[in-house]
Amino acid sequence: MTLTRQIPLDLPVRAALGREDFLVSEGNALAVAQIDGWRDWPGRRLALVGPEGAGKTHLAAVWAQEAGARVIRADALAEEDLGQLAALSGVAVEDADRLADPAAERALFHLHNRLEAAGGALLLTGREAPARWPVALPDLRTRLAALPVARIAEPDDALTERLVEKLFADRGVEPEKGLARWLALRAPRDHRALAEAVAVIDRAALAAAQKPHRRLARRALAGRPGFEHLLDAEREPDEDGDAAP
Repeated sequence: MTLTRQIPLDLPVRAALGREDFLVSEGNALAVAQIDGWRDWPGRRLALVGPEGAGKTHLAAVWAQEAGARVIRADALAEEDLGQLAALSGVAVEDADRLADPAAERALFHLHNRLEAAGGALLLTGREAPARWPVALPDLRTRLAALPVARIAEPDDALTERLVEKLFADRGVEPEKGLARWLALRAPRDHRALAEAVAVIDRAALAAAQKPHRRLARRALAGRPGFEHLLDAEREPDEDGDAAP
């Protein structure tokens, strides 16, 4: 087999974040429908909540593209020009459950009010429902508790496998058949951890001038955080019944 990718450089990988790239499953279908129906949000507000790696960032990007909105991180909100933000058709604030300080809380409070007055839409993402966010500002806490909520469940095995396939595709890599399922059944259910695992496997495959496969993946991942269990399984059967060290 001839490989054209030979040198394991740490080049940036551009994730595909379009609407057609989002992986819809039973656990996120309702949230996707709520994002698609953003023009009908009560008060033009929505909180999108779910565990790490569930797809909140991707859905926020999809919404921003469709609504002509801007996505910003909560930890940068206090540095933004709220007047300019309020003039937009909408704003998505990522990790709004992790407001860093009182200045960030005040910024979100005023952004909420300014967008409401201007008729703009507001999407907030977080890990839990807004009523449980550790917010000290009473007026902001009241507004957050009143937000409608769209929930994304933790990815199941099938969705995780599809996500692994997408992560390889984002890197322009076609792995060995069965590798995506193998990794999905052994990796932490966290997008960041999955992306790092795929990157590690890809670098190992490039260095070895091989197509990514299960034996290579096991050697590359064994002992890394989240994959310590691979050290305890020296041999396990592949799906075809052969042993895979």
